[in-house]
Amino acid sequence: MRIGPILAAIAVSAGSIASAETELAAIYLRQEVVAPPTLSNLDPIPEDLGLSGAKLGLEENRTTGQFLGQSYDLDIVSVAPEGDFLAAAREALAKSDFIIADAPAEQLMELADMSEAEGALIFNASSEDMRLRDTECRGNLLHTMPSHAMRTDALVQFLVSRRWTDTAQITGTLADDELYAAQLEASLVKFGLAPGPSKTWAFDADMRRNAAQEVPLFTQDLGEYDVLLVADEAGDFGRYIAFNTWLPRPVAGSVGLRAQAWAPVVEQWGAAQLQGRFTELAGRDMEPQDYAAWAAMRTLGEAVTRTGTADAATLRDFILSDEFELAGFKGRPLSYRAWNGQLRQPMPLIDSDALVALAPIEGFLHQVNELDSLGLDAPESGCTAFQG
Repeated sequence: MRIGPILAAIAVSAGSIASAETELAAIYLRQEVVAPPTLSNLDPIPEDLGLSGAKLGLEENRTTGQFLGQSYDLDIVSVAPEGDFLAAAREALAKSDFIIADAPAEQLMELADMSEAEGALIFNASSEDMRLRDTECRGNLLHTMPSHAMRTDALVQFLVSRRWTDTAQITGTLADDELYAAQLEASLVKFGLAPGPSKTWAFDADMRRNAAQEVPLFTQDLGEYDVLLVADEAGDFGRYIAFNTWLPRPVAGSVGLRAQAWAPVVEQWGAAQLQGRFTELAGRDMEPQDYAAWAAMRTLGEAVTRTGTADAATLRDFILSDEFELAGFKGRPLSYRAWNGQLRQPMPLIDSDALVALAPIEGFLHQVNELDSLGLDAPESGCTAFQG
């Protein structure tokens, strides 16, 4: 049977696309961590936290890629708390140069330092540790999860805009609480405020029964303040602070008014559609770690689409260039900081029911990019791995 000239041309074109198909296989590498005990189990940690965000990004990459001769795949490697993370990382790097990592800062640094990772492109989709963006940065490690400083800078910008200049602070005893509290104080100083009185929350009483008695007494000697800042990153005691303080004041920080990468109350700029797609996939709301993993996967997809290659070095150079932009459903394009690999992104300021504001707050300017008013700016960063 004769094939007409038009059909023949289509057949040749399809064959060319198939033969020139660009393939990218990434690995989601997760170090399982035992969460610290908390007073309440009202906010259980999803078993697929982060992973479902990467899966949604994979679906979106495949949707676009099928028209462009691109194919994407994602393998999952999960390491038990007592497992050998480096051995698992070594096996993963033998299969792919593209790693989306969900692990504590120490494991991320060890992963990036492996000889097998020298030509790899690794995305930190979980750790907010400032060291990874500062003196302990790695040139093959990019960050889609916002840093502690991005969250606290966003919050303090809001406080300054509302003229809530007098603060008090309560800090938990966990290491993450102390890191976040220290960064809160640094952000207050950065934007011209003096940190107020601070107390450490070390109660072992059951606040579900005793909050109304204990919290007023605990906060009575903090003096006058406009807002009470709470550093409780594990979600242990913070939920019992609001409406129980000696003074009737707003609560912010880890609870109350808080800044985070993503929340279901973000509905503008197409965000509701992203949340709808995620809910259909995972059966729950998208959380910040899901958004970070989604952004990592979509970064790879966008870079492959724009460059036409799956070479890790080429993609890294493009991702860190001024040409790269990612549609992140936050009102403006996202891009990466060339000096430390951090994904620039607006920070929603939320409570449980609504989006209160989106940082950077109006009036906080920057000589290059207003998003760089959140987190480590180039002159502040001690990272040298991205130079040259």
